[in-house]
Amino acid sequence: MPQVSQIRESFRAFEPDWVDLEVANRAAVAVVLRELRQGPEILFIERATRSGDPWSGHMAFPGGRLEAVDSTPRAAAERETLEEVGLSLEGAEYIGGLGDIQGHRRFGQNQLVVSAHVYLATDPGPVSLQASEVRSTIWFPVRGLLDRQRHVAYRSPQAENMEFPGVLVGEPQRHVVWGLTYRFLELFMGAIEYPLPDRSDEFDLSAYTRP
Repeated sequence: MPQVSQIRESFRAFEPDWVDLEVANRAAVAVVLRELRQGPEILFIERATRSGDPWSGHMAFPGGRLEAVDSTPRAAAERETLEEVGLSLEGAEYIGGLGDIQGHRRFGQNQLVVSAHVYLATDPGPVSLQASEVRSTIWFPVRGLLDRQRHVAYRSPQAENMEFPGVLVGEPQRHVVWGLTYRFLELFMGAIEYPLPDRSDEFDLSAYTRP
């Protein structure tokens, strides 16, 4: 099973893919790990249900759009994590960059590029909701992401109920990681040499195409 020491070692050799495009918007997220005796856990947020929010109700990593105060996407990921869940990454160990993903054309997000950065929070303490756009948080075991039974076909009402690959990290139908966050999970688990289970032969995922 994945351990923090192996994650560190894997990222020393990992080469992230950064998107060099002129786009209208940039955003960044923090993939935050904490180390427990039974293995590392990863932090997810559940976004609040809000009209006009393209990620309304989604499971995600803490993060958001770059603002004028942000010198880099990494700085934006750290600022947003503090603002959303009250977790300061100032003293956290920076594991490395995970790369960029361009938003999906199907959702009208192809002018958005999102960066992801991986951290180990040695003693994060309890997280606390600081922003109205976050409904809840979940720490989930990294090893649990390898449980084949947790990998489900997710039907998104925002995409005419087409099926997408997802992983259940909490309450069924509610806490399913899919879309861009799932794609970052694919990158992360691939980088540490524990790829996510492939259930594409069991689900109709023909609608799931990358931009």
